[in-house]
Formats: sequence, C-alpha cells, structure tokens
Amino acid sequence: MRGAVETFSPRKRYNSVINIINPTCEFYADPAGSRYSVFQSSSLFRLDSSHLNHYCPLNCSARFLHNRIEKYSVIRFLRIHNIMTNQEKEAKIRRAFAEKDWNEIKAENSWQLFKIMAEFVDGFEKMAKIGPCVSIFGSARTKPGTKYYELAEEIAEKLTREGYGIITGGGPGIMESANKGAKAGGGKSVGLNIRLPFEQSANIYVDPDKCINFDYFFVRKTIFLKYSQGFIAMPGGFGTLDELFEALTLVQTSKIANFPVILVGTAYWSGLMDWIRNTMLEKEHNINAADLELFSLVDTADEAVKIIDDFYSHYMLKPNF
Repeated sequence: MRGAVETFSPRKRYNSVINIINPTCEFYADPAGSRYSVFQSSSLFRLDSSHLNHYCPLNCSARFLHNRIEKYSVIRFLRIHNIMTNQEKEAKIRRAFAEKDWNEIKAENSWQLFKIMAEFVDGFEKMAKIGPCVSIFGSARTKPGTKYYELAEEIAEKLTREGYGIITGGGPGIMESANKGAKAGGGKSVGLNIRLPFEQSANIYVDPDKCINFDYFFVRKTIFLKYSQGFIAMPGGFGTLDELFEALTLVQTSKIANFPVILVGTAYWSGLMDWIRNTMLEKEHNINAADLELFSLVDTADEAVKIIDDFYSHYMLKPNF
C-alpha cells in the first residue's frame, strides 16, 4: 500500500544496528530499557540508547534506518569503545615509523628488554614458591555445564587432591573450569593472565596471590613450561595447539626433561592424531615413530591423573629447566 513503511521497535531497531556491526553479537536490554548491551566473545560493549536515538529515531523506516546505520552508527560505535578499524591501525603504525628514525626505534627496543626481564623475574619468583603444578589448557569459549568444562573441572579437582597445584591461563572457559576444580579440591589455583586489547581479567577461581599478569606471550609460555609437571590439553583452538606443540618440540629435542603431555577427548583430537601418524610419520617421514610416544590420548579424569601419578612414581618432581 502506498505510503506504508516498515518501522522498528527499540529492540528490533537495535538488533538491526548490531547485525550490521557484527551478525554474531547477542542482544541484551536491561529491565529499565535505558541501556542496551552487546556480548561479543568475552568482551561486553555498551551503547546508550541516547546514542541510538540520535542517529536512528523511533519509528523510522527500514531504508532510513539502514542508511543511517551504515553512515553513522558503526563509526559512532567504534569511536565510543575506542576500537580501531584495520585502516586506522595501519595509519597509526605508519605515523609511528614516520615520527621516529630507525636508531630511535632500536633504542626503545633496548629499554624494552628491562620490561621483559622484569616479567621473567616476577614470574620465576612467584612460581618457585608454589610447588609442583600441572597445567591445563583449552578453549576460552567452552561454556559451563558442557562436557569438557565439567571434565576439566573434575581432572583439576582430582589432581589437587593428589597434591598438585593447577596452572591455567587465568581466563574463562576451560581455564575457569580448571581453576574451579582446583578450588574445590582445596589446592593451589594459579592463573597466568595475558593482557589483551580487550582486557582479559582473571577468573574468580584464581587465588589472588597466585595471579600473574603478562604483556608478552613468550614470557608467559616460558613460565608454563618451566613450572609444569604435566600438560593436559583439553579441546581448544590455536592457543592450545601452540602450547601443545611447543611442549612436544622441547621434549623431542631434549631441551627440557620428558614429562607427561596428555590430550583429553578422543573424538576431538583423533583427526589431528591421524594426520600426525598418517601424513607426518608414514607419508612424509617428518617425525620418528618414537615421537608418537611423547603424548597420551585419554577420555576420563581417572586416566589423566593415573598417567601423571605413574610417571612421578619413577621420576623426581622438579622444574623442567
């Protein structure tokens, strides 16, 4: 019918804004309706309704809304939350290089060494006082109540009852569940937290005096490797794979002493294990058959704990290097 336009309620209107910004965001409005929130990964962004009303009035047409969103709202949203676009990041880097010559950059890098050294010293001093620990890795996206969240919690609780502390990356997901299990078992709950552009704060189950913050991934990884008497890899993403293969490489090359590396979840890891065996070993001959003995694959908490207990019934507990 001529003159009819599609209009939007505040909630539908706001969802339309968010779907253009990022279709994966989840919508939430507080009961008062005065503030709208968007959940994206582990970060919470807030956009006041006044900002939205300024650019997209109530009962506006669909076309008007879409045009205004594209022209203003995304830019406004990014500016409110100090989020840089890729173009802005590139321009910032170019300005930094234009403002300094190479000698100035090298001088700053030299001073940066002191910050790196300070992170190593702080990490070594704090971890040396904690005692034998097992590191548990896995996805930050694993939700409470899911199979692997509960399994990581069970593994951590049983390990702490055997006298081990638990080390995680200190964040949400599997890390949170492992720290939660350590608390339930009355053991030491350590979080090696990494500072990220979207600030990751330690989960509530990390002991406050055992939360160590890092700016550098490589320093954090060194602390993990030095003070872990076992690595347990739950299902995870690139970060989990990074830690897993770093540990396997150092053991394979005898840069650190052999220690248990355990993958939990046959259904999750079987594809990777098949590729290692069939492609890396049998087809390309890039590893030796003995390298397949560097890790174990299990499905239960009891199996994981038994592997670690059996190993240290024959070897001394001590830092790896």
